[in-house]
Amino acid sequence: MRILIAEDEGPLAQQVQSALAAEGHAVDIAADGEEAHFLGETEPYDLVLLDLGLPLRDGISILKSWREKGVNVPVLILTARDGWTDRVDGLDAGADDYLTKPFHMPELTARARALMRRNAPTKNPVFSHNAVSYDTRNGRVSVNHVPVNLTAQEVAVLSYLFHNANRHVTQTELSEHIYEYDDDRDSNTIAVFITRLRKKLGADLIQTERGRGYMIQLAS
Repeated sequence: MRILIAEDEGPLAQQVQSALAAEGHAVDIAADGEEAHFLGETEPYDLVLLDLGLPLRDGISILKSWREKGVNVPVLILTARDGWTDRVDGLDAGADDYLTKPFHMPELTARARALMRRNAPTKNPVFSHNAVSYDTRNGRVSVNHVPVNLTAQEVAVLSYLFHNANRHVTQTELSEHIYEYDDDRDSNTIAVFITRLRKKLGADLIQTERGRGYMIQLAS
């Protein structure tokens, strides 16, 4: 899954990025409001962590602009403003959740996981398909309870397919959601990752339909 952190406090942004990357996510950082606004409009994120007090452009105006233009990505507001009116303003602008600084990192990552599971076929933090399990809380994958070693890209592909289970996902869509902004994206490598996942996790996990893409089928 791909996440944007819009935060001008460099050390905090790096800490949050590290925590989310450890769970298998591709994470971009925007240090000011103009960059955050641009990336949120042009890149297909699965979640945005948005600070209200950004330089150049504030978080509320960014969020309102996104919602007016049909950008429906889940947004978790991060802010030092702890007044109840600020929370109301953020939620009324289109935020999905609100977290006041300082916060505990496990709470932030738990809220992030919950928001990204919102449209998934299950709300369980552990996705399962027959003998295969993927724990979103730590990025661990196992077969019959035996841990399986996957690369970061393989975990990212598996995570996106599980979060979007029961629908076909194209190679292009997968490449847009597993790489960071500055990475070289090659949709052709997705087929390589799928082949590796089938070898490690079983041939029946990921279905392929020519012209439509890949799918993991879960009971709804």
